This record gives sequence, C-alpha cells and structure tokens, in this order.
Amino acid sequence: MAGRVLSIGECMVELRQAEGGLLRQGFAGDSFNTAYYVRAFLPAARPVDYFTAVGTDTISDEMLAFIEGTEVGTGFIRRVPGRSPGLYMIHLKDGERSFSYWRSASAARLLADDPSALRAAIDASEVIFFSGITLAILAPEAVATLLGELGRAKAAGKLVAFDPNIRPRLWDDAETMRRTITSGAAASSLVMPSFEDEATHFGDVSVDATIARYRAAGANRLVVKNGAEGITLSFDGEQSFAAAAAATRIVDTTGAGDSFNGAFLANYLQTGDHRAAAGFAANVAAAVIGHHGALVGRAEIGAPGATAQPG
Repeated sequence: MAGRVLSIGECMVELRQAEGGLLRQGFAGDSFNTAYYVRAFLPAARPVDYFTAVGTDTISDEMLAFIEGTEVGTGFIRRVPGRSPGLYMIHLKDGERSFSYWRSASAARLLADDPSALRAAIDASEVIFFSGITLAILAPEAVATLLGELGRAKAAGKLVAFDPNIRPRLWDDAETMRRTITSGAAASSLVMPSFEDEATHFGDVSVDATIARYRAAGANRLVVKNGAEGITLSFDGEQSFAAAAAATRIVDTTGAGDSFNGAFLANYLQTGDHRAAAGFAANVAAAVIGHHGALVGRAEIGAPGATAQPG
C-alpha cells in the first residue's frame, strides 16, 4: 500500500533519568513514537506525518523543531494559543517503568476540535494510526468526530491501525474506557493489542478470546502482542504466529510496544507479509529496550533480522 502514513495523537515533553541524578528532556508519546519508527524503517520518499495540536509557546516551537528533525512531517499540526504540550516523567526500577503526568492543559486534547483540519489530514493519507491514549485525552464529542472520520477512511479502503494501549488512569471510568476502545476497534481495519492489557481490563481468558472480541467489533486484522509468548496474528480469518526474540539486555522498556507497532507497519507496508513483519518488529522492540528513552536511533539498534518481547 503506497501513500502517506499519518499518526494521530499526543506528543509530550519527556523527562527521563540521566547521570548524577539529573533529568534529560526529550519529546515522545505513543502515537509519535510509532510515527518515528515507521519513518525509521520506510524509504525516505514515503511521507510520514503527525497530526496533533500544540501551543504557540517556546516549548511547542522546540517540539515542532524536534519532530521535523526526525523527518516526520508537521504540516498538519494545529497550533492553539494559550495551550502547551503535556509533560511526563519516567521512573525506572530494574528496567521497568512507571510515569508521572502533567497534561490537564495539553493542546493535544483539542486535536479534533477543528473537524475540517482533521478531515484534510486523513484525506491526504492512505494509512492512519491512532491509539487508546489518543481517544482517552479527548472530550466525548471530539472522540465522536475522530472516530467518524476514521470510520469513513476505513470504508474508503484505507488502512486504519489502532493500538488500544489501555491506560485506566486516563479514563473517567472502566465502562467508558471499554466502550470507547471497542468503538475505536470498530473504526479500524487493523488492531494491535497487548494481551496482558486485554486480559486485565476486558477479562479475556486467552489470546483467541481477544481476537474473537475484536473481530466481532469489526476489525478483520489482529496482531496480538503477548510478551515472551510471542505474537498471534489473525488476518481475514487466518491465524498465524511469530515467536518472541529475547533481548540481550533490558535497560528501559518505555518504547517496546510503540517501536513494535512502527516497525510492523513499515515492514508490512513494504512486503505485505504480516507474519514476517511481526518477526521483524519483535527484533526491533528487543533492541530498543536495551537503550534509555522511547526513541532510539536506527544506528543504535542496528538492522534487526526477520524475527523482544513486545508489550
């Protein structure tokens, strides 16, 4: 599938641990991280863009400059006076992460408040990615606007990819979370969940149960990430499996799932082989978690083979 790849969501200011008790500033967020890794593994001629909203302040200027420096396009990003990017801090213990967030005034919460700008970005793209976090930060009417446009894109034959990326603390209540994530899957043609999340928050007793539930919602392509147990794929009713790949070291698991998603999409768009794409993406994720931060340069992670433990 040729054409522009568009990722929709929130990029935030990231603070992570550095030497001597200091903090290092960066920019990241699940949907931007995915765009970053799609960009890293697609040919340079293939456009990859990001859709969000930022403020008009200095840190927003710095964020846009950073995104442009990764060669992810910023032409569709809206600027909202009086708002700023959200901020989060990573806390690490034995390679596992937890987060503190400051995002109540985030401009990205208004990303779907201009329906014409949203439609223009989607109309210009052939592949669209979004996540459960994208949905969680929006007001209900904005969620309806976004899902309406994504459903229209799906009906037009575009690839709409969705990672539920379930984060309960972002939602008002569990029922709203489950209902909205299910609606997100219904607007998608490819769903990329983590089984651990699905078992915890939807009560799925098996990967097959996760696949059946999302197929019933209307998604006909599933990539279910299940840590060391590997990746189960269901494409148009045919199920297959890709093994996990062990990481040589675990430093920071922050970018595991996002790097998997981006590498999978980039490889799948070029080869059309979903099982090989899953194996490739698993190796990318295994390499990424051996480094600090969500965004790792391609030179640092090398050139992964065709087959990590994606989260």
